[in-house]
Amino acid sequence: MIKRETVLRFVTIFIIALNALGVLMISLQAMVNPQSVMDLVGVKLTNTDAYSSIRGVYGGIGLLIFIQLVYLAIKNPKQGLALVALFGGLYAFSRIMTIFMEGELGAFGQQWLIIEATLCLLALTVLALRLRSDKKSVLG
Repeated sequence: MIKRETVLRFVTIFIIALNALGVLMISLQAMVNPQSVMDLVGVKLTNTDAYSSIRGVYGGIGLLIFIQLVYLAIKNPKQGLALVALFGGLYAFSRIMTIFMEGELGAFGQQWLIIEATLCLLALTVLALRLRSDKKSVLG
């Protein structure tokens, strides 16, 4: 029988890797073709500053987040789960703010709200299970 800790470790790495690969995909796309990222939400980049900003935020900062997630998956998976939870949770929160401030999201925003909220809740659940498992190991 597979130990609970082994399953939790596997699920942890899977969640972090899934998030990291998603971020990497968008990041590389933004580095190579910033307009293709903005096409996903129907925004036209009209000057080099706009291209530079998308390359920097989605490309450069995306690479930073990818590197951080890989590092945490190896060195401190619990912190990696916390970062995934924050990343998804804050994205979802931003979309919810948009609903209240500007109105209903389109299909793209609705789909990603569900994905981001699900990743956040999944990461929080696995983190809670790991912390509880660690506490049980220490106590007895």
